[in-house]
Amino acid sequence: MAIKLQKSAADFLPPRRTLKALREAARSCNGCDLYKNATQTVFGEGPRTASVVFVGEQPGDQEDRQGRPFAGPAGRLLDKALADAQIPRGQVYVTNAVKHFKFIWRGKRRLHQKPSIRQVTACRPWLEAEIEVLRPKLLVCMGATAAQSVIGKAVPITQSRGKFLRSDLVRLPSLPFILPLYTGILRKRSRKKNAVASPKR
Repeated sequence: MAIKLQKSAADFLPPRRTLKALREAARSCNGCDLYKNATQTVFGEGPRTASVVFVGEQPGDQEDRQGRPFAGPAGRLLDKALADAQIPRGQVYVTNAVKHFKFIWRGKRRLHQKPSIRQVTACRPWLEAEIEVLRPKLLVCMGATAAQSVIGKAVPITQSRGKFLRSDLVRLPSLPFILPLYTGILRKRSRKKNAVASPKR
């Protein structure tokens, strides 16, 4: 009896690899179940000549609605970090390990849910293809999920922060570190906001 292989993004990769072709092909990806609830695929964004690629975990609520990576609160934090480092955002490429927003409903709000290993693995071919086209000098992993996708295994992010690690994804240096979003600052703010907005029983 033949074993049925699980679908992944690899089933949707275009034969000709360009950022434009990849972005268009990704729109119809259903390599995992996240496409069912997400508004749209959120592909990477930035110049073909970018020497640095920032990899996040997945799109958030605003990114899912706008169809652009790092367009919400996480994007504002990234913009500030880049500004502090005097790096124009227009010179870097930003993307996510997972291209669809995973969430649960809490009332009328959509709250972030961490993607599963299966979902990260299924989406990895898109990231591989992006890196293959871009051939950057450096990958910056923002959070444990991004680092796991790039490195190919679980990474103790608090111990690895600021260290250069090798990746099976590409033969390039990878630098995992944590932005404030991934230490829970924004989520704590969101919980406080919800608490204030919730009516008393």
